[in-house]
Amino acid sequence: MKKQHRLRKNEEFQKVFQHGKSAANRQFVVYQLSRRGQEHVRIGLSVSKKLGNAVQRNRIKRLMKEALRGTAEELRQDCDVVIIARKPAASMELEEVQKSLKHVLKVAKLYRRRTR
Repeated sequence: MKKQHRLRKNEEFQKVFQHGKSAANRQFVVYQLSRRGQEHVRIGLSVSKKLGNAVQRNRIKRLMKEALRGTAEELRQDCDVVIIARKPAASMELEEVQKSLKHVLKVAKLYRRRTR
């Protein structure tokens, strides 16, 4: 993910948490906040210390980033998104993370509508 496609500051995360809508499955929670006029989606990742030490948390974040790499272009571009990993995500492999993230993003209705 490029820097301009990431949420970095605590204030940005808090704004999405407070004013955004959420969707969840067993492994991930997704918060989204629509932002008119924004040219590209901005994504923030959050992994709690409850999920393990720094090595384990960074592994989860790497898997999430890799799973999002191909789908970022398919998402609506006018919103900010925060994805929070839950406990079951700690024991997942890449394919499972991809499948689970795709599911929760579909539930959150973050995919662009297809034009024919």
